[in-house]
Amino acid sequence: MNKIIVVLLAFGLSCQHVFTQVDTSGFNLMPWPQNIQHSNRDFTITDDFTISIIGDDAQGRVEKAAIRFLRHLSNKTGVFLKQGFPVKIEGKTSAVVELTFDGLSDLSINADESYSLNVTPDKIEIHSKTDVGALRALATLLQLVAHNPSNYFIPGVVVNDAPRFVWRGLMIDSARHFQPVDVLKRNLDAMALVKMNVFHWHLTDDQGFRAEIKSYPLLHQKGSDGLYYTQEQIKDVVAYASDLGIRVVPEFDVPGHATSWLVAYPDLGSKDGATYTIERNSGIFDPTLDPTNPKTYEIIEAVFTEMAALFPDTYFHIGGDENKGKHWNENKKIERFKADHGFKTNHELQNYFNVKVLDILKKHGKIMMGWEEILQDDLPKDVVIHSWQGEASLTDAITKGYKTVLSRGYYIDLVRSVEEHYAVDPFPAAPNSVSKEQLKNLLGGETTMWSELVTPLTIDSRIWPRAAAIAERFWSPQAVNDLDGMKRRLKVISFQLEDFGIMHIRNKEVILRNLINDQDISSLIDLSNICEPLKGNKRNTKINGQSKYKTYSPFTLFADACVPDAQDAEVFNKAVSGFVKQSNTADFEVVMAFLNKWSTNYAEFSKINNNPKLKDLEGLSKNLSQLSQLLVQVFETKSMDVSIFSELQTHHKSLYVPFADTEVVVVNALEELIEKAKVDYLIKGSRW
Repeated sequence: MNKIIVVLLAFGLSCQHVFTQVDTSGFNLMPWPQNIQHSNRDFTITDDFTISIIGDDAQGRVEKAAIRFLRHLSNKTGVFLKQGFPVKIEGKTSAVVELTFDGLSDLSINADESYSLNVTPDKIEIHSKTDVGALRALATLLQLVAHNPSNYFIPGVVVNDAPRFVWRGLMIDSARHFQPVDVLKRNLDAMALVKMNVFHWHLTDDQGFRAEIKSYPLLHQKGSDGLYYTQEQIKDVVAYASDLGIRVVPEFDVPGHATSWLVAYPDLGSKDGATYTIERNSGIFDPTLDPTNPKTYEIIEAVFTEMAALFPDTYFHIGGDENKGKHWNENKKIERFKADHGFKTNHELQNYFNVKVLDILKKHGKIMMGWEEILQDDLPKDVVIHSWQGEASLTDAITKGYKTVLSRGYYIDLVRSVEEHYAVDPFPAAPNSVSKEQLKNLLGGETTMWSELVTPLTIDSRIWPRAAAIAERFWSPQAVNDLDGMKRRLKVISFQLEDFGIMHIRNKEVILRNLINDQDISSLIDLSNICEPLKGNKRNTKINGQSKYKTYSPFTLFADACVPDAQDAEVFNKAVSGFVKQSNTADFEVVMAFLNKWSTNYAEFSKINNNPKLKDLEGLSKNLSQLSQLLVQVFETKSMDVSIFSELQTHHKSLYVPFADTEVVVVNALEELIEKAKVDYLIKGSRW
């Protein structure tokens, strides 16, 4: 019997509407398609696997994608394909995969990315309206590859698919920590796998100006520490993204976050006589471009003119966020300018600045985009508002007629769990105040990777695999929201991401080996699998008014090896819940296996604890081991006196404090075990 999974796309409806939850148990696809039908008539992969392309592939996107697909397929299956490139159909010959598309995508927000996919035992047919739709189909086809003991195969399916939102983005901050081109390219590959289509490239901030500017070269020469992208490298990244069906939107942050501009040209600053140096700390800083200085707009126009030629996308992000205007308030000339123009607030002054920048961008056919702070009632309606602080700004923007992109809830640099991000739907929280027509202004969403605490070594583990789950919120119907199903599929996709060059898994061991100089890292791995980096901004606390971590601080520490959604913690916490609430025997065995493993952690840790970098972890290892030993003893003997109970409480309390900028995320489950031991086994008559 055919298994039919049908999803009704409810775009434009209230998010308070009750949806039937979609069954995603059949396949390890992410994002989940709109409509998929399973026939149980599979296609077996052999060395005769071939692809033919039917359509005018003038830009070569489909041929390149087909070649990449064949390479991944061969590597994944171990099959020695007879043909490593797309084949031409002549006479009566045919290919296994017939890929047909009608035309070329212009890579705009109106571009069609839909496709159909039909897998039968004899043939695989793909049809799309554009070449980019064909790329999305190949991504689905690759994720469908499965195996049994005898063969690799592709399940028999019929898929009809299209994205829910036209804007499905990832922002990478290359300003605070420079990210080399190879890092960007592997992340673009990963984006294509999960059908993301916008790479938002944050290129300037207080900590660095990362683009070569030929007309004003001091910008990149003085503002980058020598770490910047040449214009040829920018062209290369843009072309690489285009081949993947991904648009590239640059961001040059003005008028705030502008220290790196002012290092080169201090006369553009708003503080008279100030000198500037590249910022090494994290935070919000006062240096701001002077909106009353004609030279400011002269240099901005020169920069944007050069960049407009490198970035063909229609949209251009100007930042515009977090300008407190302190230096504006302290500048008498600027205060007079405000008075002369009737500006009562700095917000009005910044709107004046924004409109002048908008005029510059319009000369080059660009649509201006900025963070929500740029929103002002008289701002032209063709500006795109990037909402990041709350649902109120999103609702405000779309009801006023502005196209809007949502990032609130998708700040993955804050290292929160995938559950939290997956629970955020791009629709406003109060949709009753928003009409169907107004909801069309919501272009989609964007997940953000600010780089205060990430380097090329760690950035992959901070983006992936959580960004894949977020990508599903942007592509799939709203009814695709089953948390357990998402987690099951995400585990599989995580390993596929590694096949695409993402280093989120392998670099953990690289960092841990660095901690102990290539000794046995097994004890550290066990600790890292139950610890997560401190969330939000708790890791980068202020010390004497400055952030703990500077741009040149070490980011090869234990916290950098740890990741959100620590893998052992999730398994242990779930098993403890099953054991405590339902006395499940299988869950009890899982719990005991972990406790026995952790019981020996300190003995193993002691063998390598020979350098200062491990000092902060000794208490974690020791208390975890002693607590685990006592719990094993209690559950094996089914007996506990008051002294053991007191020891359990002492060791457990010690695990609540942060260790080396991480938190132990099994503490609540351990508390449940201690409570169960108290109820079940504390010797009657003892005092506690």
